[in-house]
Amino acid sequence: MEEFSPKIIAFCCQYCAYAAGDLAGSMRLQYASNIRVVLVPCSGRVDAIHLLRAIEDGADGVYVAGCLEGGCHFVKGNFIAKKRVRFVKKLLTKLGIEEERLEMFNLSSADGPRFAEIANEMTERIKAVGPSPLRRDGKAGSGTG
Repeated sequence: MEEFSPKIIAFCCQYCAYAAGDLAGSMRLQYASNIRVVLVPCSGRVDAIHLLRAIEDGADGVYVAGCLEGGCHFVKGNFIAKKRVRFVKKLLTKLGIEEERLEMFNLSSADGPRFAEIANEMTERIKAVGPSPLRRDGKAGSGTG
């Protein structure tokens, strides 16, 4: 039986999280290759519908990575994102989907090693939870399509 390789979407703000990912690459740090990064101008621009749509479309895990608290380039964007992530986690639980599939992280542009840690941490977490029930590639239970 082949090992489960989770599909994980990472919404990363351009100023801190994406820059940290770029730094991780420049430092040649090894991290899980199953992370798909979506560049956003600010983590506060990630709406609940984006998180839900990623899960609906078969992502096994999703995370939002924004600036450090108090260090957002758009002042409150990361606080808005954190609030939305909390809301969607509650909604996922009500829908019977594990809330562990969604997370929020804060990092600075100098946190290349932390970016790699987060990618690996989320990959291990999702491997423990298992495939999303909404996956459409036949590797999980009740997906459609």
